[in-house]
Amino acid sequence: MAKTGLKPIDELIILAQEGNGLAFTALWDRHAGQLKNYIKSRVKNMDDYVVDDICSRSFEKAFRQIQTYDPKKSQFLTWLCTIAKNTALDYLEQDKKIHPKDRIVYIDDSDPSGVEDIADKTEDALNSLIKNETEEERQKYIDRLPELYRTVARKRLIDGMKYNEIAENLGLELNTVKTRIRRAKSIIDELRKDDEEN
Repeated sequence: MAKTGLKPIDELIILAQEGNGLAFTALWDRHAGQLKNYIKSRVKNMDDYVVDDICSRSFEKAFRQIQTYDPKKSQFLTWLCTIAKNTALDYLEQDKKIHPKDRIVYIDDSDPSGVEDIADKTEDALNSLIKNETEEERQKYIDRLPELYRTVARKRLIDGMKYNEIAENLGLELNTVKTRIRRAKSIIDELRKDDEEN
């Protein structure tokens, strides 16, 4: 590779902005741990599963918005953290609507006070998706997923592998696999709705 004078992170960002999914996956690998720590520091007492989900949602948004990132305005991690903070706020707001009597949620820039008892969501909708769509239909939507979710979705929805088998096969944490499959299902739902409307 020819020397460009750019830092490796800058080269990855440029490649990701050009549509290189592997470069974006490398950015995920480099920053996922830092982003999870940031989310935990901003919202106390949050379940690790939910933190993983917010982290994945944040990277999904970053993937969609990578063209808007300007290295002259901020560092990449700062940009990601801004997206993660907004994603966490959206998540907490949605959770408050779903469970208005069970939780009082506060998040504050100066002094985040915490979230309690956020329950894991079930995968019933995903199981329904597996039963109701043909393999060809599932493959069509899986191919349209961001690369970060494509492999785990294929192993779950096409190959029928269990979460722990996928985690072992890919060398990932079980919660990471669950989160990515959950996000993949959510994206597929959005794609299906778009297709139905068009």
